[in-house]
Amino acid sequence: MGKKVIRFLDTSFRDGFQSVFGARVLTDDFIGAVKATVEAGITQIEAGGGARFQSLFFYCGESAFDMMDRFRAEVGPDVDLQTLARGINVVALNQCPRDIIDLHAKMFRKHGITTIRNFDALNDVRNLEYSGERIAHHGLKHQICVTMMDLPPGCSGAHTPEFYIDRLRQILDAGIPFHSICFKDATGTANPRKVYETLKLARQLVPAETVLWYHTHDTAGLGISQNLAAIEGGADGIDLAKSPVSGGTCQPDILSMMHALKGTDFTLDLDYEKVLAASEVFEDAMKDYFFPPEAKMVSPTVTLSPMPGGALTANTMMMRDTGTLHLFPQVIKEMSDVVRLGGFGSSVTPVSQFYFQQAYLNVTQGKWQKINPSYGNMVLGYFGRTPVPADPEIIRLASEQLGKPVFTADPLDILEPGIPKAVKILEDNRLPVNDENIFIIASCEQKGLDFLLGKATVNIRKITDKAPAAAKKAEPPPPAAQPARPMGPRSYTITVNDRPYAVTVNEAGGIQAAPLAAAAATAAEPAGSAEGTEIEAPTPGMIVKIMVSVGSRIIKDQPLLILEAMKMESEVKSPCEGTVQTIHVSVGETVQSGEPLLVIC
Repeated sequence: MGKKVIRFLDTSFRDGFQSVFGARVLTDDFIGAVKATVEAGITQIEAGGGARFQSLFFYCGESAFDMMDRFRAEVGPDVDLQTLARGINVVALNQCPRDIIDLHAKMFRKHGITTIRNFDALNDVRNLEYSGERIAHHGLKHQICVTMMDLPPGCSGAHTPEFYIDRLRQILDAGIPFHSICFKDATGTANPRKVYETLKLARQLVPAETVLWYHTHDTAGLGISQNLAAIEGGADGIDLAKSPVSGGTCQPDILSMMHALKGTDFTLDLDYEKVLAASEVFEDAMKDYFFPPEAKMVSPTVTLSPMPGGALTANTMMMRDTGTLHLFPQVIKEMSDVVRLGGFGSSVTPVSQFYFQQAYLNVTQGKWQKINPSYGNMVLGYFGRTPVPADPEIIRLASEQLGKPVFTADPLDILEPGIPKAVKILEDNRLPVNDENIFIIASCEQKGLDFLLGKATVNIRKITDKAPAAAKKAEPPPPAAQPARPMGPRSYTITVNDRPYAVTVNEAGGIQAAPLAAAAATAAEPAGSAEGTEIEAPTPGMIVKIMVSVGSRIIKDQPLLILEAMKMESEVKSPCEGTVQTIHVSVGETVQSGEPLLVIC
């Protein structure tokens, strides 16, 4: 009897891009490697969806629909192109109403997609029913998911083989149309034995012809062993990637998996040399991109605080942008508590972002001093049912801070239709009203509008191909020269972009600089004096909107500006009445905690 051929999805151009580059890759740079992939005999390719939808509008200055069209033109009519959807969120971070869920499937079919992998991070089967039905209705193949991970130490109550099989039974009982089933571990933390038991039980439960798939990341160094466990348990397909976006936060490498299957009853049935040639083309295409070191590392601590590979580098890149990367170890450590108390939703987008954002707030604002709105809505039930109830104290805090009760009904039932609102925005801005633009507005909101208005900015991290200048060799001092006397501490005030900074140089030459207002915190004149009340940044972040101008009359608690950090937009409100005297910042500027934003007098 011959070996069983294991099918696989090449995730290099979607999950690989998300896991290494935060999904920020230009189509012109990689499209040539797509052709080489098909020439290697690879016929199932991930081509978009997930973070590779919004990121094109947010960071690349491109339309995701145009990218999908180019993908289909490059691979021809027969290759299976697959995208990723998040249940009732589809490709947005917030829930989408029924008309937008339907439009998602319609548009992705129109733009060349064959299969949509569809998951819900909470494993609430209600969130898969309508989205799955519309995917199948529009003629796409629906790959329905059960999401997996391992819980932090000391936690129990969900994420066992029995829990996953219960969710699979709920899917079958609901009668949701599907063409295959995927067990999706975005964190790479599900231990191999659990993977084996889950796939084995699933294989016994479903008809023999049902295609079972397994997805993981290699962040914790477990990817190959998880894939082997899944295959031995009865999986028909797995996810793999090519160099340079394989291993680490990405999927296991195709060549490595081929090697691991030697001597077994399974094979990928590929030609080593053709895969190697495709990898070389791909490596050359990506040679100018910045590879964050954490993207290629094995991180065993992820098993203690499950962070998805596809979100890890997106978050570290944002932390680089806001100058807070040094806080990353603290945030990851804090995630363990956030997961433990939040109801055990799987750490995959968007829930992984809710976890990370709440952990970030716990580190920067104090533990549970501020509930992130998305995390709060999740524990209150507005995204669906969490696998187990969240901690009662966290539910109380969320309810108080958000001013909302616990919600137990279907989240879709409280969402207003999205198409009329999107049409109005397009008409108000004199933009063409078509299905593509409607969906861009509905899923990308203000940043989608900015793109359509030609205001999008490109934020791609590439390395320079310019060789660094050769360092000059230090000249020894003349023999008669005397060493300079050390100088005492010196203080200066400098102004950069109209903002004063206090600069201190110590005896050893070390330099410390701080915004003048922060450095002068001990000055005799307190905040709120005749000089006015200075409003400081509560957290690091980027200014995305200023809602007042110099001379504006302000009332207490009036929103002044919007600050974005870790994909969170938060309003900075006025603590008092008064008139805006000075605005220190501008849209697009990055600020640190404590930096002055504006003055009200």
